[in-house]
Amino acid sequence: MSLSLTIPEIETDRLRLRGHRESDLDVIATFFADERSAFVGGPKNRAESWRVISGALGHWALRGYGMWLVADKVTDAPIGGVGFLNPEGWDEAELGWHVFNGHEGQGYAYEAAAAAKSYGAANFGIPAPISYIAPANTRSVTLAKRLGASYERDGEVLGNACHIYRHSKAEAA
Repeated sequence: MSLSLTIPEIETDRLRLRGHRESDLDVIATFFADERSAFVGGPKNRAESWRVISGALGHWALRGYGMWLVADKVTDAPIGGVGFLNPEGWDEAELGWHVFNGHEGQGYAYEAAAAAKSYGAANFGIPAPISYIAPANTRSVTLAKRLGASYERDGEVLGNACHIYRHSKAEAA
């Protein structure tokens, strides 16, 4: 049996949001080997990082939406991840993001998350998602606010206390 999976691609001025590929494993494994990945479920070893890729693809198959790999539009070099998560145990669809080492502070997360938020409103029926953010992750708090989100309540994700931010309704693209 073969499963056909179509993941939409989104292009912004500098970025391409696309499905994960096995060839992305080296960059993803390097990111998840670092303590910085703790905000998104890490650290993880290489085999666990491979399961991140397969889990991302599986989420698309099961929910019809998911996380995109964020790549440089010209070189296709992986920059990070962005998209929607709603696995078992989540309160509702979450808009999430992360940027790989060396790509911080260049506006990539904002550019990708704004595009994903708009696409999710227009195509997935997710007009005002939440974001689970660790209180210590001040960069993500700042980004969520820049995207129009505001603190809604305390919560828990992956067994960790967090703050839940609610995004304002996105304009459908």
